[in-house]
Amino acid sequence: MSAETAVKAFKSLESQDFRILQVIEAAMAKHEFVPKEVIIKYSKFNMEEATFRLEKLQKFRLIRQTKQPYLGYALNYSGYDCLAINAFLKAEIVEAFGKPLGVGKEADVYDALTPKGERIAIKFHRLGRISFRQTMRKRGYTTERTSWLLQSRKAAEKEYEALKLVYPKGVAVPKPISQNRHAIAMGAIEGAELAEWKEVSQPEKVLKEILRNIRKTYLKAEIIHADLSEYNIILKPDNHILIIDWPQYVTKNHPNAQQLLRRDVENIITFFKRKHLLEAKTDRAIAYVAGKGKISTIF
Repeated sequence: MSAETAVKAFKSLESQDFRILQVIEAAMAKHEFVPKEVIIKYSKFNMEEATFRLEKLQKFRLIRQTKQPYLGYALNYSGYDCLAINAFLKAEIVEAFGKPLGVGKEADVYDALTPKGERIAIKFHRLGRISFRQTMRKRGYTTERTSWLLQSRKAAEKEYEALKLVYPKGVAVPKPISQNRHAIAMGAIEGAELAEWKEVSQPEKVLKEILRNIRKTYLKAEIIHADLSEYNIILKPDNHILIIDWPQYVTKNHPNAQQLLRRDVENIITFFKRKHLLEAKTDRAIAYVAGKGKISTIF
């Protein structure tokens, strides 16, 4: 289920609906499915009001219901999305959503506008999207649902942390604006993944820019992306880049740091060789990003 469900449903929600979603969210720390009487108790709504709100949220596919062994409810990703959107709205970070920029295996990214009319991007982490389907098919509802929401939140926290480390060092990444639950508000993302471009003008120039950014990330921010490929480098219309998807980053003193740095560089060089017939020397490129060589020697 994409964040589109939440973006559409959001406009129809009232403060009472958010109250129910927040109660379910808090109680899911202890319950796989939150018993209806717990929701009534903590929302302070009477039976009739609570039933009306729960039915409405279910109709919008923001929560799930179980009837065995008791009547209970759990948030799904769309309900979690709505809570994050509401937090961004209250903090005056977002005013309106635009088109989806990308719906992937582990995240949905949307165009959005701030109250001042500035374009930004909102990324909703979606860990376990594929495993969810398998889990639900094989075992019905399990506690994995709760842990996927939590893991997505942790991924968002880690990615936001990375952006805050690299952005001030001049690394080409979207500007970090805010993070709530599993969602990140960041600077606008224009362009497309490197993998999607049929032709790239001046591929050598683009590759050099990527390597300069890997070097800055390593030497100035002292971290490594650790999952770099043509799928998380955006090539903008002006032929400059943005590096996205940072939740797997590691620090320079991580035990596998050198191995991960090498893999990042190799992935990019292999792609440019295969797609753009660029012959770059991998070892010299790795030496350059580690601060031990010159970019002019890699071709």
